[in-house]
Amino acid sequence: MDAKKIIELRRQAEKAVEDMRDGEFKLKAFEVILNHLLSPGKAEPILESSEVPKAKPGGHKAADKDLESIAGRILVLKDENFMKTPKTIGEIRAELQAHGWHYPVTTLSGELIRLVQKRKLRRQKVKVGNKLIWQYTNP
Repeated sequence: MDAKKIIELRRQAEKAVEDMRDGEFKLKAFEVILNHLLSPGKAEPILESSEVPKAKPGGHKAADKDLESIAGRILVLKDENFMKTPKTIGEIRAELQAHGWHYPVTTLSGELIRLVQKRKLRRQKVKVGNKLIWQYTNP
């Protein structure tokens, strides 16, 4: 199979899962669909029931969060230990952009305050030069 055909099949698999939430299930669905496309002669079903990832009971892991919400995406960064050290709103925005999630600072500020009020994050005022800025960290 040539490289152009493989790239086309990969794009088809990406298109098939593009409307799914990011996470373990989306990754597994992509793998299964791509494998099916790469070996079309097989007569087995695309998704076996044993291949469906099981929900994890209790706890709030990154895969369990509502990745459609800004707060959920910020908490993903927290779970990845991004906020182990204090981060400014600009640094948080840049990391969200690295994940492909683009938001204006004005939108992020309100969500960060809500997360602080819910005690999911902590913030502290730090003097940098002549300015006082807020930095956010894990509680």
